[in-house]
Amino acid sequence: MREVTRPAEASNYQTVSHWFDLASERLGLADDVAAVLRSPYREVTVQLPIMRGDGRIHLFTGFRVQHNGARGPYKGGIRFHPEVDLDEVRALAELMTWKTALVGVPFGGAKGGVNVTPAELTPGERQQVTRSFMDKIEKVLGPTRDIPAPDVGTDAQTMAWLMDEYGKLHGHTPAIVTGKPIALEGSYGREAATGRGVVHCFTQAAAGLGLDPASTRFVVQGFGNVGSWAARILQDIGATMVGVSDASGAIASDAGLDAHALQEYLAHGGRLPEFAGAESIPAGELLSLECELFVPAALGGMIHRENADLLRCRMIVEGANGPTTPAADEILTDKGVMIVPDLLANAGGVVVSYFEWVQNQQHFRWDETEVNRKLERVMHRAYAEVSARAEAGGDCLRVAAFALGVERVLEAARTRGYIG
Repeated sequence: MREVTRPAEASNYQTVSHWFDLASERLGLADDVAAVLRSPYREVTVQLPIMRGDGRIHLFTGFRVQHNGARGPYKGGIRFHPEVDLDEVRALAELMTWKTALVGVPFGGAKGGVNVTPAELTPGERQQVTRSFMDKIEKVLGPTRDIPAPDVGTDAQTMAWLMDEYGKLHGHTPAIVTGKPIALEGSYGREAATGRGVVHCFTQAAAGLGLDPASTRFVVQGFGNVGSWAARILQDIGATMVGVSDASGAIASDAGLDAHALQEYLAHGGRLPEFAGAESIPAGELLSLECELFVPAALGGMIHRENADLLRCRMIVEGANGPTTPAADEILTDKGVMIVPDLLANAGGVVVSYFEWVQNQQHFRWDETEVNRKLERVMHRAYAEVSARAEAGGDCLRVAAFALGVERVLEAARTRGYIG
């Protein structure tokens, strides 16, 4: 079951293009310079034929797009989802370029994906797809060239398979991927990092609005890795979850939903609409629940022209990539809703991926307290920089974030001599 139908308007590629163009105008970029910055450095498309249990060969397609490496090795997740295509991967790779620059980690931007539905595969078939994908793209990867990470439909186990397959060809190379299991030199705090970064952005934005976390009601769209961790950490600081959804449906409760209990229930095979003490509601009604904070943590384009006016919140902190289309952004801004954009809000994952990569390169490990402390410092600094840029330029946080990211990549490219 899909949470909300995404209209044609809600293309990730068009959304990223829109915000890049606005940032380019703010920076006064010449057309030729803007074209260089927008264009991907390399795009790889590979065929993945897999023999499944039905005795037939099923053909999937894998993609890896390396957008820009002016600031360091390419960095970006790999998603397994049936709607993955080259345009989506291009858009997400470009987002990673500006995101890594915005939070100040020395990476460029990349993204990968396979057009597969992981839930329809057996564990053995998922491993086949994963290892086959690595076999086909390993020549363009490397710990100082391009470092994948988990994304929608992939997890620490997927990263373990990727690392192992790469190691067969190049020797043990833990820094080839991030988001690995702890047993294979993953970093403490990595699993929760994106959701924790969302919460750091919320606390910074809430202070500006005079909003106390203890009196904050929140709704989460998409109770996957990012949404579930954001919900649990928000609950731990005193906020109350009044609505949540995943691919199976949506639930609500004015009295509040226990995010920790829900995560435990789902981990043991429960279905979200059947969670005890909650009212099952149509997925489309989730947006109209009254709350102070709405966290979109599902797929891109879920908040669009046709449903944006339904939202009854004071603030949106974007856990997903590209969840709000430009048309929806304009509607919400006109309503006075504050939006903390994905480029900033969900950057916690790549920040701790950087920490993991550093630890792998140096063969040491920080404890979780140290990782979380470092993440908090980076996210608070990035939020302050974006907020100051927005105030100085009279822009929203999203335009300010894009302008800062693009500006920093441009500076690196000019210093290297890529752009005159």
